[in-house]
Amino acid sequence: MNRNSLPLWLCLSFAALSLAACRPSHVPADLVILHGKVWTVDNSHPQAEAVAVIADRIVAVGTDAEIQPWIGPQTKTIDAHGNSVIPGFNDAHVHFTSGGNEISGLKLRDAATPKEFAARIAAHAKKLNKGEWITGGTWDHELWGGTPLPSHDWVDAVTPDNPVFVTRYDGHMAMANALAMKLAGVTRATKDPPGGTIVRNAQGNPTGLMKDAAMGLVSHAIPAETEDQLIRDIKAGMAEANRNGVTTIQDISSTADVRAYQTLEKRGELTVRLHCITPLPQWEHPAATGIRAGFGDDWIHLGALKGFADGSLGSTTAMFDQPYSDAPNTSGIPNAMMLPQGNMLKMALGADQAGLQLAVHAIGDKANATMLDTYEKVEKQNGSRADRRWRIEHAQHLRPADFDRFAKLGVIASVQPYHAIDDGRWAEKRIGHERCKTTYAFRTLLDHHVRLAFGSDWTVAPLSPLLGIYAAVTRATLDGKNPNGWFPEQKLTVAEAVEAFTLGSAYAEFREPRKGSLTPGKLADIVILDSDLFSIPPEKIKDAAVSKTILAGKLIYRSQ
Repeated sequence: MNRNSLPLWLCLSFAALSLAACRPSHVPADLVILHGKVWTVDNSHPQAEAVAVIADRIVAVGTDAEIQPWIGPQTKTIDAHGNSVIPGFNDAHVHFTSGGNEISGLKLRDAATPKEFAARIAAHAKKLNKGEWITGGTWDHELWGGTPLPSHDWVDAVTPDNPVFVTRYDGHMAMANALAMKLAGVTRATKDPPGGTIVRNAQGNPTGLMKDAAMGLVSHAIPAETEDQLIRDIKAGMAEANRNGVTTIQDISSTADVRAYQTLEKRGELTVRLHCITPLPQWEHPAATGIRAGFGDDWIHLGALKGFADGSLGSTTAMFDQPYSDAPNTSGIPNAMMLPQGNMLKMALGADQAGLQLAVHAIGDKANATMLDTYEKVEKQNGSRADRRWRIEHAQHLRPADFDRFAKLGVIASVQPYHAIDDGRWAEKRIGHERCKTTYAFRTLLDHHVRLAFGSDWTVAPLSPLLGIYAAVTRATLDGKNPNGWFPEQKLTVAEAVEAFTLGSAYAEFREPRKGSLTPGKLADIVILDSDLFSIPPEKIKDAAVSKTILAGKLIYRSQ
């Protein structure tokens, strides 16, 4: 009899009833973790010292003494040295191939002046062949005070042979050089597309800066990456995920991304699990093949659709009820998916009827309210259903009345806590103090019994759940001006933040019966830290690191 067949089945069946029922000495565990501060995220057994694993499943969680009998001659043991042992992190919102691409590409995220911005692009251009595009970058103009905005004439002289299209870190604004605009056919006569803005100078000429839908006027001219290039990007991204203890990625995926993920799965080379969230306007494609939410296996599954209601706060394209405090000529713009009026509802009705999950980006208070209105209309027309699990991605700025609506509709708030300590440096100048009271309002959402799913939004923010937990627990902005917390009444506890990055995110992808907590029978995706997250001062969480990452019962990362 195969030692991993019937004995494993017996262990998984009876573990929830009694550790003793699953402790035959002739069925040793493949892996045992001892001497840990195990935080299980399982309310029935929240804390422990040790974990036993057979194959890719957890078979027992308990004290060191209770787990000791699982150790046999071939069992691999890991001493956690009193540090935190928690479920593998599940990042609910990632742009994964873009992140992998930027690891080895142009880096503008910390360019602190326009001069440095231009110099880095010039240096990168020297490494490239003639005609190669310069993309990515993820610049942040707030580092130099918010003005001036980048312009093509900053870099034209140093990039005569390389088209440039570099994106602001939130992905809602990008700058093209003159060559890129020429190749894309963008001229003075080009009109703003629905849901987008071409920024122009005093003479009416494009500065090269494109907001939201206008970015597509240039991006369509950029050659698509080959599958080999995508696989290179994915491998770089997986190494970063492994280092940060992220065992599941919920990726905003293109069709090409999904194909590349499948190639790696067939090769046995995946070191993350993937929930692929594909474009909402393409909902009819999965619907026509019979795919429903949660379709797939433990490595790759899909059935969720990404839509957009508006833009971003930093680009002044997030859609608000009232104008921006520092840009009173605008209150943001609807995304092209919202146009013409009724288009989002039409797509949502069809996708929902097909059993697909909706995950729609909404930043501003008007955008969030509009999506809640849309979900209400879908429920009214398509009828009630228990398995919808609608999501709003970001849910950044909310009307006070809309917290109850989130809860009533069962909408998951898929949020990124790092943004709070990043945007918190300048958000009040953009929308004022009063509106910021319900900005990144994690505590208010939880208090209204709204499900939280935490993510990073990498590459917009670092792919580090520990930094996300630090942000949620301290709300200490990156500029050091709010050491006690920016709107500290919205802080979470460490336990709440860990749950949102594990079980909460698993729930958002319909996988909480299989992962998200250290529970016998669930997948053995486990992270061991270099400290005890629950006993160190909150301000030290940002300095904590992942010591080991275990995926499907196998050690895939060990710090040096």
